[in-house]
Amino acid sequence: MQQPSGPAWPVNDRFLELRCRWMTLIGEHLQDDRGQLLEYWRVEKADSVIVLPVQSSLILLPAPSYRPGLGKITLDFPGGRISEGQDHREAALMTLKRELGIETTAVTRLIPLNSEGWAVNSSFSNQKLYGFIADIDGDLSTGEVLTYPANSIGVSDLLKSLTCLQCRTVLLEWWLNQTE
Repeated sequence: MQQPSGPAWPVNDRFLELRCRWMTLIGEHLQDDRGQLLEYWRVEKADSVIVLPVQSSLILLPAPSYRPGLGKITLDFPGGRISEGQDHREAALMTLKRELGIETTAVTRLIPLNSEGWAVNSSFSNQKLYGFIADIDGDLSTGEVLTYPANSIGVSDLLKSLTCLQCRTVLLEWWLNQTE
């Protein structure tokens, strides 16, 4: 499939730039391809990583946690931001350690689902998502770990519980690759 192309819209002016540790909020006036001046808001954020860990035909998840953006507790795969200059694989391994207590030595394979990263919301943000599948060996010596069977019933049940679109994307991408 041919990628769409065209010149970037010129920035007429930037009327707001608000920086903090986690993001930069930008307000700009852009001139579109018809010459119209449009107000656009966007966010520059660090890329993120989500890891789907599988051990002995079970999908592993950390205990549900509170999500301030939704104001409630949700079920999510291990994930987080990738620090500037950090290798994506390193971020995935650190995420497994932080969220599930899985040591790097217990990861027998770490398989990237995408090498370029998926745009999280291309009209609003530059953030990309990097998905990984981690095959886990050995016993887990960690706190509360939830499991779902790594089969069609488990995936179907998990999809009923996951509200995070990024988590659902990683799960479905993995599942589609399993059934090929």
